[in-house]
Amino acid sequence: MKNLTEGNSGSLIFKFAVPMLIGNVFQQMYNIVDSIIVGRYLGKQALAAVGASFPLIFMLISFAVGVAMGTTIIVSQYFGAKDIKMVKRAIETMYIFLFFASIAVTILGITLSGPIFRLINLPDDVMPQAIAYFNVFLVGTVFFFGFNGISSVLRGLGDSKTPLYFLVFSTIINALLVWLFVAVFKWGVAGSAWATVIAQAGAFFTGVIYLNRTHEIVKLNSLKMVFDRAIFRKSLMIGLPTGLQQTFVSMGMLAVTRIVNGFGTDVIAAYSAAGRIDSLALMPAMNFGAALSTFVGQNLGANKPERVKQGLKTTFIMSGALALFTSVAVIVCRKWLMGLFTQDVAVIAIGAEYLVIVSSFYIFFSTMFVIGGVMRGAGDTLVPMFITLFALWVIRIPAAWILSQYFGVDGIWWSIPVAWFIGMLLSYLYYLKGNWKKKVVVKPQISMNEDVIID
Repeated sequence: MKNLTEGNSGSLIFKFAVPMLIGNVFQQMYNIVDSIIVGRYLGKQALAAVGASFPLIFMLISFAVGVAMGTTIIVSQYFGAKDIKMVKRAIETMYIFLFFASIAVTILGITLSGPIFRLINLPDDVMPQAIAYFNVFLVGTVFFFGFNGISSVLRGLGDSKTPLYFLVFSTIINALLVWLFVAVFKWGVAGSAWATVIAQAGAFFTGVIYLNRTHEIVKLNSLKMVFDRAIFRKSLMIGLPTGLQQTFVSMGMLAVTRIVNGFGTDVIAAYSAAGRIDSLALMPAMNFGAALSTFVGQNLGANKPERVKQGLKTTFIMSGALALFTSVAVIVCRKWLMGLFTQDVAVIAIGAEYLVIVSSFYIFFSTMFVIGGVMRGAGDTLVPMFITLFALWVIRIPAAWILSQYFGVDGIWWSIPVAWFIGMLLSYLYYLKGNWKKKVVVKPQISMNEDVIID
């Protein structure tokens, strides 16, 4: 556990974010390794099937994960206030919620997979493999939720290193099993999904065993857990907007996917591969934003609001520099990166064009996410939710459809940076307004002069 309320803010956030970043890079390697091996051994239809499954997976898990994020923020604020009893109670409440949510997601997903894939206009040559991959993947939802719950709690307590060790172990196991099941056993896309399920289960059980032996606060004992309704209501107040945001974002991604699907299998496969590269490239911004949220939560809980603005500035500089470097690296290496997933010339060309257009504007996404980290750390998630939904549903989806009528698939790609820019601008304007300062869940005993200190 790490105390982020004392010491140099830039150094604290950097040291906290880097292990989390490395861990999430390894977590993204699940998807990347799956796509590379599937694309290489099974062809572009299988690559498109795996890619088409992820927006639907994201839609099903996003609400529960978003609500759980509300508990994580409460954990960080109680920990900053040194109220260990309430920290334990909040953690137990989140564990119980995630378990029952995972069961509901699995049943709902398997039941609706076929109709949803047909709704988003997935081509007939991709549909059977997409359903096979998706249904097997959902079997591991309980392990995915469980491990992410453990990781989120540890990060709320300031420990970003322990989840990294488990992720590295799990990613290595996943890579080996995907190759074994797909390349050797010839189990097709379902083999790739089974490899992920087994690897996630291994990470979860390893995490449970380790934490039960070493961490008193986050110990998992199903017979002694207590579900605290008051804490869950607070979690809903903070996490429900995030959960709804993630749900509507995932539905928006399905709408974009439907537009992409109208251009055929080559474009779907290119979108799948380029999207895997994109998700990895955006990790620094997302993790620095998450680190800043924990930093803000602990410092507001400890009645040290003067450190918030300082933390924002240093995080913006670090994240922005990484975003610019990543943009250059992706543009220069775009064809080589696409070639990792497929040898199909048409797919590589389409994906390379996507990367040139989208990666040139990573700085917009970075700025938007870092500013949002301040609001999330303070417990203000409602307005950021509306900003995200506005940028997606009012800007990106209509722009993708309209521009694609005039510029083809490139028009879909251009809608992404346009939406990022609008989201960044609106987030900054709301930050300047300052209403987020009033949303702190754990009220300090000494009132803070917010307008003077944090503006």
